[in-house]
Amino acid sequence: MADMVSIFMSIGLNEQKAKETLKNEALSSTLKKAIEQARGLLGSASIDKTAATMLYNMVTRLKDPTRLSFLTEYIITRKINSELQLSAALDFIKSHPQENLDRLEFEAACGVGVVVTPEQIEDAVELIIRKHKDQLLAERYRFNMGILMGEARTALKWADGKIVKNEVDMQVLHLLGPKTEADLEKKSNLEPKPFLHKICLLFVGEANTEGKSLMEQLRGEALKFHKPGENYKTEGYVVTPNTMNLLKKHLEETGGQVRTRFPPEPNGILHIGHAKAINFNFGYAKANNGICFLRYDDTNPEKEEEKYFTAIKEMVEWLGYKPYAVTHASDQFQLLYDLAVDLIRRGHAYVCHQRGEELKGHNIPPSPWRERPVEESLLLFDRMRKGMFAEGEVTLRMKMVMEDGKMDPVAYRIKYTPHHRTGDTWCIYPTYDYTHCLCDSIENITHSLCTKEFQARRSSYFWLCNALDLYCPVQWEYGRLNLTYTVVSKRKIIKLVETGIVRDWDDPRLFTLTALRRRGFPPQAINNFCARVGVTVAQTTMEPHLLEACVREVLNDTAPRAMAILEPLKVTITNLCPNKVLIPDFPANEAKGSHVVPFSKTIFIEQSDFREVMEKGYKRLTPDQPVGLRHAGYVISVQRVIKDGCGKVCELEVTCASSDSVEKPKAFIHWVSDPLRCEVRLYESLFLHKNPEDPAEVPAGFLSDINPNSLTVIGSALVDRSVGKAKVFDKFQFERVGYFSLDPDSTSEKLVFNRTVTLKEDPGKI
Repeated sequence: MADMVSIFMSIGLNEQKAKETLKNEALSSTLKKAIEQARGLLGSASIDKTAATMLYNMVTRLKDPTRLSFLTEYIITRKINSELQLSAALDFIKSHPQENLDRLEFEAACGVGVVVTPEQIEDAVELIIRKHKDQLLAERYRFNMGILMGEARTALKWADGKIVKNEVDMQVLHLLGPKTEADLEKKSNLEPKPFLHKICLLFVGEANTEGKSLMEQLRGEALKFHKPGENYKTEGYVVTPNTMNLLKKHLEETGGQVRTRFPPEPNGILHIGHAKAINFNFGYAKANNGICFLRYDDTNPEKEEEKYFTAIKEMVEWLGYKPYAVTHASDQFQLLYDLAVDLIRRGHAYVCHQRGEELKGHNIPPSPWRERPVEESLLLFDRMRKGMFAEGEVTLRMKMVMEDGKMDPVAYRIKYTPHHRTGDTWCIYPTYDYTHCLCDSIENITHSLCTKEFQARRSSYFWLCNALDLYCPVQWEYGRLNLTYTVVSKRKIIKLVETGIVRDWDDPRLFTLTALRRRGFPPQAINNFCARVGVTVAQTTMEPHLLEACVREVLNDTAPRAMAILEPLKVTITNLCPNKVLIPDFPANEAKGSHVVPFSKTIFIEQSDFREVMEKGYKRLTPDQPVGLRHAGYVISVQRVIKDGCGKVCELEVTCASSDSVEKPKAFIHWVSDPLRCEVRLYESLFLHKNPEDPAEVPAGFLSDINPNSLTVIGSALVDRSVGKAKVFDKFQFERVGYFSLDPDSTSEKLVFNRTVTLKEDPGKI
């Protein structure tokens, strides 16, 4: 083993990567052969870094070992020396399975010997710029530059991508000149905007994704996904003698339509990470005129409840997506069982008596029952089905090694728990590793999109479909979306609920989708956030304020204005006849509507908007400084300060004058008159540290990191009567205070508002 590690390290692998490679016996053997062949071609010379990298990438993706020496020769002789050429070479080999390859045809397909000169790049880009010149001049820098890059890369297939991009940028600059102030103006707030840092998309190459909607990111060739029916062209896809027939039948059944699925387990509430998965699965199908299934992976009856089934569908629809069909893994229990019997008959599965604790971890010794006779496994599996073993006593295991080195994953286990949908019909249930790919195959899924941690299961996905000679979809992985200052683990949220730290799964301090809805986050804002994050291959960890920025952008254009006072101070106007004031719902666009509020002798302002002693820089109301009242057209001046028995200011007597008749005040404040009493809940981060689950940051565990100020309840706030008929989840901007949403706890006697997010404005300017 030490010798093999040394050989792998000689081509640039670090020790850990070399040892991981050794876990995959087939890969290790092929890589060793490739290195030996390369050394034979080079003689005393060593393998350079570029060739070594290409060699390793080739071996990990090559599915036909008979072509190993052929490709090794091209890599070592530097005829294939780029990732683009290697991909083309592997594609050519997949689509030309015949024994004798036409070398000239192969070299033409891979760009062998092709040299693209700077002059050719300049000429090709010039033609493309000329083609789009009118639109470029009209739209200037709002033009989608990705179109230029896409056409340039098509015309200059074997050119260096960076050189091509530099040439495109230079010629655009030459045509349009530097960006002007008009070019830099912001687009509509409802359009997704890029964060200050750029997040690169998976599979997108060098296309510019800044400011693109999710649909633009997912449409057509924006992602380097295969076309339906061209599964065999993707890296790692295993081609069998029957593959092309199965793909032909698949296309006949689907008509070449894109098919995806969102497959949650119904044992918890969806969270912000699921929002990315929903947007990606449903969005990719929608962007490409396809369909997406909502499929419940209901294979563990111990943890599934009706409330989770209902809440999951509700949240998918809340985000704006309608499933083509709602299906369940349990719909296929009989077919899955029949396929398991077939798998045993084919010699690819066996009944095993090893206990669960013996199967945990890595380097598990092979099962002593691995070579059990087929007839014996069939008999024992039938006895499992009939309930003749105890839980944990036996399992059905598949004869295969996964990419992470795990050997013979479990396909079926015994659980004597009634199933939510099938009751006591079954006492054996299939695992994820067995069920997922087969349900994808049964539903004719074209693109099985899943998070990165399932990459280690890709080989088992392909293996199982091929072992049963079924249509095999393609699995594509993307990075998870995580947020700081929160936890999303089901187990940990249950702990928070059980300990009384949060009320339930929809507590607005959590980042479950039900909690975000209750707090007042618009679904459009969540979708915009997912679009900004993009479809990244690496795990993405974002800060909550970036999500909140998306929320503000949507609410600024959609939440009507109202006025509310959180800490009231009574003000009596001594020289006013009561009247009414017309207040625009959206001051920046008064055409969108307005509402009327009373304006009587008694109004209420925020305690913080009055100071008895003038301080430097303070612009609001003092005994010596008047202040304006928003929307009312009046300026008030203090005549008398009234205090309670403890010396605290409890009321002001003021006079008012028309704002047209006096000097303009330094500030305008909000107010309410004849208001409704309401409860307001203010939320802050639930945790004190960015990563509450990290022992390095929080040694005592996440429950010790709770922010004691994460919830503030104000029971005697006041709000103007324009919100009196609001419905649950209706949203408002309380001027100068923040964005708020009506909570389900509201009654006809008392409204309850949750603060969704604070205002964007700098408090010092208010």
